[in-house]
Amino acid sequence: MLIEVLRSKIHNATVTSCNVDYEGSISIDQRFIEAAGLMPHEKVLVVNVTNGERFETYVIPAAKDSREIGLNGAAARLAVVGDKVIIMAFAWKKPEEPVNTTIVVMGDGNEIKEIKQLIS
Repeated sequence: MLIEVLRSKIHNATVTSCNVDYEGSISIDQRFIEAAGLMPHEKVLVVNVTNGERFETYVIPAAKDSREIGLNGAAARLAVVGDKVIIMAFAWKKPEEPVNTTIVVMGDGNEIKEIKQLIS
């Protein structure tokens, strides 16, 4: 049996752009992608803390140190600039295998405030 667990999370990031006329995805500063251990084109669950919307999309890298969290395509209709979001990636594992989760906590201005490694 396999179970799905949280692998990485970018917590409390601020949406910096919404572009309906883009093909789709969430653009994330390359530095945030690296810190969270995400991969380009990886599927993520995005939760809008401000309005409660939840949606799945895929990651595309934005310029390193741009502090960008951009919602594109249809997802751009689910938030406005300034909304707070949580971006989560999951992985499948056997129940007896340890869970190793990276949490990137964001501060004001989309600065990385803290990086946590949770192992259980």
